[in-house]
Amino acid sequence: MSKNSDLKVFISSRDSVCDECGDELGRKAWIILEKGKGALCLSCADIDHLVFLPSGDAALTRRSRKYSKLIAVVLKFSRARKRYERQGLLVEEHALEQAEQDCLADSEIRARRRERAAEKRATLDEQYVKNFAESVRKLFPNCPRNKENTIAEHACLKYSGRIGRTESAKQLDEKAIYLAVSAHIRHANTQYDELLAKGYDRHEARDRVRGEVNQMIKNWER
Repeated sequence: MSKNSDLKVFISSRDSVCDECGDELGRKAWIILEKGKGALCLSCADIDHLVFLPSGDAALTRRSRKYSKLIAVVLKFSRARKRYERQGLLVEEHALEQAEQDCLADSEIRARRRERAAEKRATLDEQYVKNFAESVRKLFPNCPRNKENTIAEHACLKYSGRIGRTESAKQLDEKAIYLAVSAHIRHANTQYDELLAKGYDRHEARDRVRGEVNQMIKNWER
């Protein structure tokens, strides 16, 4: 992948299975095709922290591109036109929020922002998120205040394919909790996303930031 080129996410038209974790993703799954790996779910591809921005608002799209270090183009095959068509972008949430802030004069944007917040609340299993957050705090007593809630909400969104939706996570397995915390640190506290945006293979990018992630985990455990 060339430097700064966008990743491509495809909405599958048939039943799909992640070739890395083995999860059955069903029809209309969002997948990324990785050379030599096959189809990957967004979680295994390490881009499940990105949020979807539908096509249609040129100003919002332009500003989101400006603020997001990592971007993926979402494509869906049109049988009528016999080609892949752009559905929108996956961008970092803070980038979308900043772009929306720039567009706040537009009442339609404000309404859509409220709708997105409502959709997010609707996809959260409140008790499960609470239990997941409590497990994070128990294993990482020194993580920053309220950080456990951020990690839990991200990991446990329904239908997301994220680590919090796996069976082991639902049983609050310690390994699953560690994976969720590691993923959060990797995206929020290192240059991992910037490395992906520059074209690094995700395994190589993980290797480059592994020391930082492990050190922060140790700090949070103390």
